[in-house]
Amino acid sequence: MGAITQEMPKPMLPVQGKPMLEQIMDRLAEADIRRFLIVIGYQGELIQRHFAQWRLPVEFRVQEPVNGTGRAASLAKEFVGGEPFLLAFGDCLCDASEYIRIRSILEDNPKTAAVLAAKDIDDPWLGAAIYAENGLITRIIEKPPKGTSTTRWGSAGFYGFRPAIFDYLARLTPSVRNEYEITSAFEMMLADHVELRISPVEGDWRDVGRPEDLAAVNN
Repeated sequence: MGAITQEMPKPMLPVQGKPMLEQIMDRLAEADIRRFLIVIGYQGELIQRHFAQWRLPVEFRVQEPVNGTGRAASLAKEFVGGEPFLLAFGDCLCDASEYIRIRSILEDNPKTAAVLAAKDIDDPWLGAAIYAENGLITRIIEKPPKGTSTTRWGSAGFYGFRPAIFDYLARLTPSVRNEYEITSAFEMMLADHVELRISPVEGDWRDVGRPEDLAAVNN
């Protein structure tokens, strides 16, 4: 996003009259989520100030340093307790029905430790490429070289988890990008034969990573 986020964190960029993060939380609330935790970092005080008196209970955790999605997710352990939970990135917009579908898959499959939303795209090289058979994930590759993937499933940026995920997040080591990646936890889970499933995205979805994406969701 470059200069667009010089004075405002990306999740607070306006989408149809509201911060993008609030659009996401509105849809989570529509899916009957009633308690929220927001992990903040860059200019996090702007996010905290905006949501301090939101219509549903919101807690905050500061990620310091900002060193990857895996470390961010691990900050939710105390908040989650022993309950299943949904995790959503602050720059991926989708319909409430997608969150409902993920929760249903998790509830219907007691042995499943994680459900990953997956979008059918031409080449998932910008994110995580997900390989699956009959809904079960067999392999995940973070940011594969362009044109090398033989799957069309790309991570859609939201997940359903059981608390077992925290055991794997605690074992993370820095990736080649020197970040603690949540994808690395999935790789360890697959190596341990832990059951992971996909939830195919069927409705509207957008990863708002570039200025043209922001323009598109506002139109």
